[in-house]
Amino acid sequence: MEIWLILVVIAVALAPLMHFMPTKEQQRVARMREAAAVRGLFVEFRKLPEIGASAAMPDQPRGQIIYYGLRLPPPRGRTRRRGEWLQRGGEWSSRERGQPLPPEVAALELPLLAAGVDEASCGVYWQEAGDVPEVEQIVAALEAWSGRLRAP
Repeated sequence: MEIWLILVVIAVALAPLMHFMPTKEQQRVARMREAAAVRGLFVEFRKLPEIGASAAMPDQPRGQIIYYGLRLPPPRGRTRRRGEWLQRGGEWSSRERGQPLPPEVAALELPLLAAGVDEASCGVYWQEAGDVPEVEQIVAALEAWSGRLRAP
């Protein structure tokens, strides 16, 4: 009888602590972000780029939009790097008319929302639908893209 009372008291004491245990989803996202950081990417919460009438479109994604980016060295003496592409319904559009989507991004078969490049980084916007293998695909694509951007 005493042992049952002790077990109940311990269970009641530990119950509030269970609230702080990460869920499986939180563990998956943490694994993905850690894999990205280990491979040299940075992860940020960002808003999607607004291209054309995208701000007024009713099918804005719900949930967190995350930017996985790769830092770039400053473009010394070269023209400024800037480009933004937004995916809507499987079609990509760019801020600059006629600016093609980078082939490294086009080759990714992931549920990406957008891609962008500026003086500081190149990267993709998504909602972290996947796991570590998808992060590895993003890393490879961004490394290839940044290599092409650095080439003279």
